Amino acid sequence: MITITIIIIAITCLVSFLAFSNENLMGDLIFYPPAITNENQWYRFITSGFIHVDTMHLAFNMFTLYFFGSSWETAYIGYLGVGKIWYIILYLGALIVSQIPSYLKNRNNYRYRSLGASGAVSAIVFSMILLMPWSTLYVFVIPVPAVIYAVLYLGYTIYMGKKGNDNVNHDAHLWGASFGIISSIALKPEVISIFISAVTHPHFGGAE
Repeated sequence: MITITIIIIAITCLVSFLAFSNENLMGDLIFYPPAITNENQWYRFITSGFIHVDTMHLAFNMFTLYFFGSSWETAYIGYLGVGKIWYIILYLGALIVSQIPSYLKNRNNYRYRSLGASGAVSAIVFSMILLMPWSTLYVFVIPVPAVIYAVLYLGYTIYMGKKGNDNVNHDAHLWGASFGIISSIALKPEVISIFISAVTHPHFGGAE
């Protein structure tokens, strides 16, 4: 069965692989704040989410999206009755929102570039954690409850974002995750009670 998740993964893989061997295409799609500031190339907020640094970067994001995106479609669309269009809005919206802080910091920084679907993937992951906080995630083969992972992930992201001494856009991860949580609650307020009930009545399992 072809799902929205599969379609997003297929498009992302196609565009990423094309960009791997085409520097001009990579340059046209990458998130480059001065091009947005000076040439109004606002499309880069979205297109940068469909290209990646290398195959490992692409594989990590797409495998994560496959598991959590498929669960999202089952839970939000299948059980909570959310329209399919909201999945697309959440994903693309997260791509945009997750890059806004980076744009504001680097609007005239000619050395700054960013790419990858991590902001949108983070939104999907944290949206699902609201419904399945005690599902098991495997982090480097170590089983971790999703809600614990979420706390550690956000703490690490905030810490590394403040240090700013690596090539990872931690701000995009943080704001993508935040957007996923806030937009999910706005879309289906009952997820708050579902989350509280799940956290206070732990049920471990459901490996992702």
